[in-house]
Amino acid sequence: MRIAFLERVLRALYSATLYLLVPITLYHLIWRGFRQRAYFQRWDERYASYAPAGAPAPVWLHAVSVGEVNAAAPLVDRLRTLRPDLRVVVTTITPTGSERVRKLWGDAVTHVYLPYDLPGAVARFLDQFQPALALIVETELWPNLLFGCRDRGIPTHILNARLSARSLRGYRVLAPLIRRALATVRLVAAQSVDDARRFERLGAAPERTRVTGNLKFDIPPPQTGDFVHAFAAALGQPRPVWIAASTHEDEEAPVLDAHRLLRERHPAALLLWAPRHPERFRAVAQRAREAGFRVASRGTERWPQPETDVFVIDTLGELTSFYACASVAFVGGSLQPIGGHNLLEPAATGTAILSGPQLHNFVDIAQRLREAQAMRVVEDAAALAQALAALFDNVNARETMAANAARLLESGRGALDRTLALIAPVLPAAPTAG
Repeated sequence: MRIAFLERVLRALYSATLYLLVPITLYHLIWRGFRQRAYFQRWDERYASYAPAGAPAPVWLHAVSVGEVNAAAPLVDRLRTLRPDLRVVVTTITPTGSERVRKLWGDAVTHVYLPYDLPGAVARFLDQFQPALALIVETELWPNLLFGCRDRGIPTHILNARLSARSLRGYRVLAPLIRRALATVRLVAAQSVDDARRFERLGAAPERTRVTGNLKFDIPPPQTGDFVHAFAAALGQPRPVWIAASTHEDEEAPVLDAHRLLRERHPAALLLWAPRHPERFRAVAQRAREAGFRVASRGTERWPQPETDVFVIDTLGELTSFYACASVAFVGGSLQPIGGHNLLEPAATGTAILSGPQLHNFVDIAQRLREAQAMRVVEDAAALAQALAALFDNVNARETMAANAARLLESGRGALDRTLALIAPVLPAAPTAG
């Protein structure tokens, strides 16, 4: 009884704080909306206000944004093949994640934004879709949502579970509540042994924690041949091409500096630039022009021209295809303490990989890539330019890195089968006729 009472007190304090912060959530949506118009839309879903309920969705999967949606895609596809009778609802938090869901599955799955972790919103969400199984991808620990699933008898599984040492420290302020919420989870399927141990330290039951590997290794190889051919035809003649992907605002100056330094040695070098957030598309194009580069963009010119110095990828869902067009990829979020972004995407396209040192969100993958000599780490713009020049000077080095990455990808496969083996026995029963 004492534990139940303490849980109620902690939940009440947490929920009261969230209700007091509701005006901040509105301000956040408005602030983001001025940078990405999609944040002005579908506010009703953010607070779980829906049209009259339709048919229940027995399987609910949550994937916060694009990376998590891509990781979960093979799993969702296999579940739909295994059990076509099951209706699936997929939730995201970001508009880019939402767009990716719709591009992958259209109306074949139900999709809404995950509501804020307010008790009333959680209750309305669960009432609306009536899931019988909850699948959460990577690291989304919302206490009211987890408790709400437990209270309704909905088994919750955290799949492809990832928890960095920094994130573990960040949960300290809510540790008593998170520990109780995490104890409600039926299964934590972790990417690595270190991730599993950190989840256990946070409150996951050891007997319910498994190491299944990283689902991102099981993403099917991209089919980019036609895209690369069209890119090369537009370019006219072979040029040194590199891509700066998923960059953040504080990395924009180093990217431009690196490109300027690279062109001193390789004057024909072309930079493909894909900022992490859509609100930076126009800003990076303008910064490149102000730096004296001739700029084109995917949204306007469609393809880089022979005279283009910097080509801004201001569309969504095409990053993998453009990775395949480049000889070297710099993956952003790594020169500033963001923690890095998906390193396996360029690996899957045969592109040599460079990254900054800030990789705390992808420690396991980064370590494996470095040990396989499939990635190099650079500290700043000068080091990035030097590494780019060295790789453009040495095609054998690039090909060796790409081959090493391909072998690592192949050896890492199997998480999908291991995850499915754990999920299949707990899938909701098929509806009975009549």
